[in-house]
Amino acid sequence: MNTAAQFRRSRFWLAILILLVIAIGLASRRGYVPFPAVLGNYPGDALWAWVVLLCVAWVRPAITRTRLASWSLVIAFAIEFLQLYQAPWMQALRANKLAYLVLGNGFDPLDLVAYAAGIALGLAVDRGWERAGLRRG
Repeated sequence: MNTAAQFRRSRFWLAILILLVIAIGLASRRGYVPFPAVLGNYPGDALWAWVVLLCVAWVRPAITRTRLASWSLVIAFAIEFLQLYQAPWMQALRANKLAYLVLGNGFDPLDLVAYAAGIALGLAVDRGWERAGLRRG
């Protein structure tokens, strides 16, 4: 079995998974995916963080799982903390639907927990992906 450093993810399958996770996340925001109501928007937040992880993996397919987790958390947390910045130009940017979906709007510390959960889920899938032998090529 390959070590994590030798594992190189397939960009094609990462792109497919990115689209799938985005679709599930958008469907969850519309109520088409039946997450328990008590969880609120947090499942969508977790899925968003998983997409961050998948995008980092797409940019660096051979990245180690530890670095993948670290970079994904840094990016997700940075974007959440950026929501504390409410300058008019940033609010105008967030008025765009796509920018709003990427950048969010209001800081919520519980989002950080959801991001960690989404990244943990993504890492578990990544580990299973490696074990299943779904590599580049």
